[in-house]
Amino acid sequence: MTNRTPRLEIEYCTQCRWLLRAAWLAQELLTTFPRDLGEVALVPGIGGVFEVRLDGEILWNRKPDGFPDLPQLKRLVRDRVAPDRDLGHSDRKDTAPEAAS
Repeated sequence: MTNRTPRLEIEYCTQCRWLLRAAWLAQELLTTFPRDLGEVALVPGIGGVFEVRLDGEILWNRKPDGFPDLPQLKRLVRDRVAPDRDLGHSDRKDTAPEAAS
């Protein structure tokens, strides 16, 4: 068995039934970074956990931050695995239009 890197883990709470949310994020990240991620693992946990880790580094933790917004999570992953990649609409900042005077 080879060790594929980078390894992204999504640990989700089985008690809270967050498997579908974790699987959806995994699908989106694998679709966006098909050649940049070595693997994406779904890690069952308990106690309300929902963490996204890249090679052991926590990118997102639901407890202090809530659930991740997909464009924001894609930017966090991109900045580490493919910094030159343009994410299209996911790169656009959420800015409110300025009011006309």
